[in-house]
Amino acid sequence: MRVLAVENYGGTGLGQLGEALLEAKASIDYIRPHSTGELPDTGREYDAMVVLGGGQNALDDSGSPHFPKLLDMIREFESDNKAVLGICLGSQLIARAFGGDNKIGGHNEFGWQDVSVTDAAAADPVFHVLPEIFPIFQWHDDSFTLPPQATLLATGAKVANQAYRVGRAVYATQFHFEADRKLVSQWNETFADAVNRLDPDWLAKYPGLASEKGPRADAAGAALARAWIATI
Repeated sequence: MRVLAVENYGGTGLGQLGEALLEAKASIDYIRPHSTGELPDTGREYDAMVVLGGGQNALDDSGSPHFPKLLDMIREFESDNKAVLGICLGSQLIARAFGGDNKIGGHNEFGWQDVSVTDAAAADPVFHVLPEIFPIFQWHDDSFTLPPQATLLATGAKVANQAYRVGRAVYATQFHFEADRKLVSQWNETFADAVNRLDPDWLAKYPGLASEKGPRADAAGAALARAWIATI
């Protein structure tokens, strides 16, 4: 199993998704087009692709000139019936690739928030593993409308479109299910200035929130990671 992981922004990482991929004996090619500007000419040598998050918006082709080619690769994988996973910015790029509208700004969520699965999740090969309501880590300001052919799988009180599927195995999550407590703690340090701007009290609240919300969020994220890997 060979998986292409696309880092769109420095310091993000695969978190517990990476651990689940290694557990499944996957070979991971981790690339950073945000710094190199390079993507593979084709995705045909890969079995699946993960598109990670980032601070830029999904329409920022000038700041992220690899976006148009990445959109083509997302569509290529879907056409070849291969698994794709988009997280946060990745979910917004998938929406753009398949005809959804990107909503820039005004949809801020940060920290652990409750998300609910939809009725369609019960029959979904990935999302059926999740409880009806679960906490999960969020960090975004943008959102999107669903592509015409998408199936909504999870929703939230503030931002409705939290997760969806296109075709057999193109999955997109607005939330960061890869971000277990270990990765969130790293982000607290790596992105300290951004965290402080979003919530000046975050670091003081963090130990209590991590203890209260973290175990259930980590469990949901790990289950989701393993279920998605099973679609590859």
